[in-house]
Amino acid sequence: MDEQKMPRRPRRAAEDTPKNESLVYGKNPVTELLKSGSGVDTVLLAEGMAPAVAAYFTAMAKEAGATVKRVHPNKLRLMTGTESHQGVAAFASEIEYATVEDLLAAAKAKGEPPFLVLSDGIEDPHNLGAVMRSALLCGAHGIVIPKRGGASVTPTVIKSSAGAAERLPVARVANIGRLKDQGVFVYCADMDGVPLRKNNLTGPIALVLGSEGSGVSQLVKKLCDGVVRLDMAAQGTGVDSFNVSVAAGIILYEIQSQRAGE
Repeated sequence: MDEQKMPRRPRRAAEDTPKNESLVYGKNPVTELLKSGSGVDTVLLAEGMAPAVAAYFTAMAKEAGATVKRVHPNKLRLMTGTESHQGVAAFASEIEYATVEDLLAAAKAKGEPPFLVLSDGIEDPHNLGAVMRSALLCGAHGIVIPKRGGASVTPTVIKSSAGAAERLPVARVANIGRLKDQGVFVYCADMDGVPLRKNNLTGPIALVLGSEGSGVSQLVKKLCDGVVRLDMAAQGTGVDSFNVSVAAGIILYEIQSQRAGE
């Protein structure tokens, strides 16, 4: 893999540019953006838009892996600075997303077995940014986020990652089956798993982290090869789990330690 192309870097630093620089508005510009394949994080549709038009943009957004939000027309006017927004706007992706193949190639270029982190619907951008920071510091080769559901890489994620988002490639996929096809052993973090240190976490590995509220989905969990658990001392206190970014840091450090000692 050409080292000049990896890792992929953000198109811009969020704190150095106006908030709405990545905002595209108007029916034709948004349509072209969605069809371009260059990456869209969120599509905004005005409340009261004709149902057929709303359905058209919703379908295209779904195909592009973008989130759709309905907003008041006045909010679109304030965001775009014009009355001519035509009821639709979209935020272009803050980074250039990589592919799973790019992430695997990055590991191969380093002569290392793949080490990836997967988000199964992490919703809080601060948590996703913190996970990315830990992933980079623990030697992961990239982050994989779902095309639908959960946080995408927004300016808040970039800021919360403390620079990790600028150095760690991010891929978007529909499911984790492609990783398993590449011989990657997929673990997820869940409370009914095997205690962390009783697992062999060396070799080609991916760690799945679930959403803040419901954890790893049952569908994804069934696809995983193993489940890891973090034991806790404060049983019966009502505090029954770690924050997802804290859990990620603990598990990723254990993976790093086992890989270093292999």
